[in-house]
Amino acid sequence: MKKTILAAMMAGSILLAGCGGDDTAYKDGTYEGRSSVYHTDEGSDEGNGYGVVTITVTGGKIANCVYKTYEEDGTEKGEDYGKEDGRIANKDFYNKAQKANAACAEYANMLVQNGQLKGIDAISGATINYNEFVEAVNDALSQAKE
Repeated sequence: MKKTILAAMMAGSILLAGCGGDDTAYKDGTYEGRSSVYHTDEGSDEGNGYGVVTITVTGGKIANCVYKTYEEDGTEKGEDYGKEDGRIANKDFYNKAQKANAACAEYANMLVQNGQLKGIDAISGATINYNEFVEAVNDALSQAKE
């Protein structure tokens, strides 16, 4: 009797371990999602730009993700993000901007590893990018749902 109960408990544990993930299947293809412009202060016209993800689905699963952020005018926030007139005028601001920029690749990699947004947390110093990322991913994956 004890062996039967133990076997049943072990089988139940194995089944439960497989139930934690999102088994959503997506249509194979490449999908682009975009966030809305994030405003730094509620009610303000001054924005912080927006995020764009490009997600590739292969075999029904997320196989690749690229995430980039842009200024409101469409300028990519790349290696010069945080500079003024091509130079670092404020080193602290530049370092924070580049940290937030580097988080984009980390968010994209975590999405591929997890296969879903659940379990991806905001990186300190890159919360705005995280919020834009989540919105852009949801936009892209809504297009990919079967």
